[in-house]
Amino acid sequence: MAYEPIWMNDSSKLNKFEFIKMEKDGLDVIRTIIDEYSQKGYDSIPEDDMNRFKWAGVYEQKPREGYFMMRIRINTGIMTAAQARALASIGRDYGRNLIDVTTRQAIQYHWLKVEDLPDIFNRLEEVGLYSYEACGDCPRTIVGNPLAGIDKDELIDTRAIVEEVNAFYLMNRDFSNLPRKYKMSITGNVYNNANAEINDLAFIPAVKAIDGEEVIGFHMFVGGGLSAKPHLAKELDVFVRPEDVLRVSIGVTTIFRDYGYREKRHQARLKFLVADWGPEKFRDKLVELVGDLPTKGESKTVGWNGIYYDGVYEQKQEGLHFIGLNVPVGRTNSEEFEQLADLAERYGDGTIRTTMSQNIILAGIPTEKLDEVLQAPVLERLSPKAKPFMSRTVSCTGNEFCNLAVVETKERARRVAEYLDEHIQLDEKIRIHFIGCPNACGQKHIADIGLQGALVKTPEGMVDAFDIAVGGVLGPDAQFNTALKGRVKGDDVAGVLAQLINFYKENRENGETFHHYVKRVGVPAFQEKLTSILAS
Repeated sequence: MAYEPIWMNDSSKLNKFEFIKMEKDGLDVIRTIIDEYSQKGYDSIPEDDMNRFKWAGVYEQKPREGYFMMRIRINTGIMTAAQARALASIGRDYGRNLIDVTTRQAIQYHWLKVEDLPDIFNRLEEVGLYSYEACGDCPRTIVGNPLAGIDKDELIDTRAIVEEVNAFYLMNRDFSNLPRKYKMSITGNVYNNANAEINDLAFIPAVKAIDGEEVIGFHMFVGGGLSAKPHLAKELDVFVRPEDVLRVSIGVTTIFRDYGYREKRHQARLKFLVADWGPEKFRDKLVELVGDLPTKGESKTVGWNGIYYDGVYEQKQEGLHFIGLNVPVGRTNSEEFEQLADLAERYGDGTIRTTMSQNIILAGIPTEKLDEVLQAPVLERLSPKAKPFMSRTVSCTGNEFCNLAVVETKERARRVAEYLDEHIQLDEKIRIHFIGCPNACGQKHIADIGLQGALVKTPEGMVDAFDIAVGGVLGPDAQFNTALKGRVKGDDVAGVLAQLINFYKENRENGETFHHYVKRVGVPAFQEKLTSILAS
């Protein structure tokens, strides 16, 4: 290694998995997969290397019968039509046509076999895509502004910055053994459309007067994350010029690598170090590593749009538009992906863009071509005019494929959204997120209404159930939602949510959003309502 792993000096402070990583770097499993396991098959994979598969972007799928799910890194969510076609072909040949868009702008497959992986790696690399380090204790997919380069609301086009940062970390063994997973976001958009507060490291647009000149750059947040103990990231008192983003990110990542906690896996995220150190101490250590940094300037973040772009919008390029499409609960397929690639090449700028709300954007559509694109058959299901609740429902993978989830979420979320759209007329769109376990891949904590899966005992046995939380939001008013007491059986979720939403609808003030209603009436009012619903 090119650095000294100082955390090895006291082995009593290391959890079991740290010794597995020291014995063999996670990146080394990629070559072993290609040379050995793809030849010998699933039964040849020992437990330690099965854990290292994450560095290849691969997880063992539920049930543990020889199938895998894989994530593909899509930086800033922007891919070319050629890349989309390659993804579609892989899904068709190896993944039973199934393609999921994740809450980190990645593409996720299921039903892969270890024998398939070398060809998948090759086909991805041929179009400049990788699954490597999409999972594992390393820098993962860098999320960002899905509208970068076409955005009327961006202070700076961040595509080149994201590519530079990604290129530095990808397969970089100096940073392939971090205490835990490490998530970055970079955006120049003024509506916080890369969810800064829930990332380990985030850059948001800002300006600062330096030597009499207004400089466009970034403010930065550190230590955000969800899971069982969610933390909102802390803003540091620094201003970062665009050319310094990589250098500063290396400093933050080095701090995490060298000083992050490795004793307990569940307390190893950067958020715990930031919480203990505080933003001032963290800034001092960062400056010690990277040199002086200007203090904060003026933040240009003015709100949060939940990263939703339904319908047709004008780009900053005159005469061009982008179309925001709803992908119901983030699930699509190879045929739809190919059709989107065709539309992107024939009518647009040749790109397809994924969002952290699990949706898709087509860009670069000339005004005179809009009607023709909107008539495309693929846009009947992936609609720019999705019904309100379906358009705002997000779901993790759930126990259909994920070994950590305790309940099914994707199909449940889709059915609940359909029920609400059928039974409730509402001019305000409410964000509803489902997660199947405390890891919170579906980002429950930031939703207007978040649902976390659990199990309850009934006379008929254990059944799926959900805990409900209300009032989450990001941006200048950021706060996580608050859990209500009273577990709801899975089959009752749609009806219970309908009553809670009607409680809001009937009592809100004119133009009042769900979040602001929760803030005004208080969580106890929702608790009282839920308690009465469950008692009836």
